[in-house]
Amino acid sequence: MPDHLTPQQRHANMAAIHGKDTKPEMMVRRYLWARGFRYRLNHPRLPGKPDIVLLRYRTCIFVNGCFWHGHHVALQQIENGELRIGNSECCKIPSTNHDFWVAKIRRNQERDEEVQRKLAQMGWHSITVWECELKPSKREQTLQSLVYTLSHIWMKDNTKPYSLPEDELSIAAEGGG
Repeated sequence: MPDHLTPQQRHANMAAIHGKDTKPEMMVRRYLWARGFRYRLNHPRLPGKPDIVLLRYRTCIFVNGCFWHGHHVALQQIENGELRIGNSECCKIPSTNHDFWVAKIRRNQERDEEVQRKLAQMGWHSITVWECELKPSKREQTLQSLVYTLSHIWMKDNTKPYSLPEDELSIAAEGGG
């Protein structure tokens, strides 16, 4: 199906889409802030400049748009060996200029994987929240799950097993104390 916009109109439309302060990102930020989580935005010293950085939790949150990051798209091999990306429930690849969009989305996916690998090597946790997970029917469950995951990370990283000093152990073993 041909594009109903001229190439100049399509270019202006796509150029108007920005990667910071998106509606999905603002939803996540407001939810976290209201629950007492404090964060930094787009930390320049971390790979990929994550959308939300919780220093205390050593956790980065990426709020990804389904289209731009190819959420649940399937790679398909065509007869001539060429790779194509199939549509998913939340991500439809445009039929016009298809090869450009396939290449762009693949580059974004590869970059996302590399950024998360680097963050893991640095000891950081990475969480990805997808745009489709923030639709009204799923939003509350997704955000509660995010808070649960952050709490789990906190408990795992900051809870040390309790042990008594040796002199208290000997007193406890003797029955006094």
